[in-house]
Amino acid sequence: MNSISVLHIELFQSGRNTSDFYFNTMKEHLVVGHRHIEKPHRHDFYAAVLFTGGKGVHEIDFQKYDVSEGSLFFLSPGQIHSWELSEDIEGYIFFCSQEFYEMHYVSQKLRNFPFFGSVSFPRKLQLDAEELEKTGHLFQELGKEHQSQGVMKEGFILSLMSQVFINATRLFSKDTDVLSSSASLSYFKHYQDFENLIEQHFTNQKSIAYYASLLGITPKHLNRIAQAVVRKTATDVITERVVLEAKRMLIYLDESLGEIAFRLGYEEYSYFVRVFRKSSGMTPTQFMRKYKV
Repeated sequence: MNSISVLHIELFQSGRNTSDFYFNTMKEHLVVGHRHIEKPHRHDFYAAVLFTGGKGVHEIDFQKYDVSEGSLFFLSPGQIHSWELSEDIEGYIFFCSQEFYEMHYVSQKLRNFPFFGSVSFPRKLQLDAEELEKTGHLFQELGKEHQSQGVMKEGFILSLMSQVFINATRLFSKDTDVLSSSASLSYFKHYQDFENLIEQHFTNQKSIAYYASLLGITPKHLNRIAQAVVRKTATDVITERVVLEAKRMLIYLDESLGEIAFRLGYEEYSYFVRVFRKSSGMTPTQFMRKYKV
């Protein structure tokens, strides 16, 4: 069985650093990691990528995003991504393990940031000139500190990372009211719990009633939460997670369509095809033809 590679931070350290934090310019990163990142891959760490020049396409979990000056991306562990970038690409990238960040904070968790906490949240933030200057400065300071031997170096790096994450959360929230009140923050926490439960049970449980029961709320309220946070029904959220896994399996596992449908909890292959087509706009066979070329 073929499966997609999972990359670890030490692959990029070249023996220079055993830390759970990595920073580089995009140009250097593409050179250092070329043999690892030239094909679609996934990480076991959290990553942030800021593009300050050049163009391209960044594909994350089969969704394509345009890359241009000011494009800021966030990636969570397990997400499949690849990119096609122009030769004049410029920017910065950093990533860290969950332990590196969370060992130093009592209450702050990486999944508290919406772009890390929900697979349904946008992966890309497009910065204007003022926002790019501010964010670019934070990335530059991260790069300098990464190379320094200053006192409390790790704490300074964590502080700069937090500023990047908090500032991005504020910019994301400009386009939505989801994060603007304590009630909405409560909704987001419930939504995170919902997604965590989906991760555990989506192959054999696909009904709203099941997840609402585990959360101790009504199906109607669960729908209300999903609509408020991601503007989708709870059923759509469940189905999209199933279809995402189906896409990963169709591309990277050497199994028949029937076997994949069965592993995802569908006893009738024809019903699986209908669900897949309704969600993605194409049949599983059409999807494979598109992505395996």
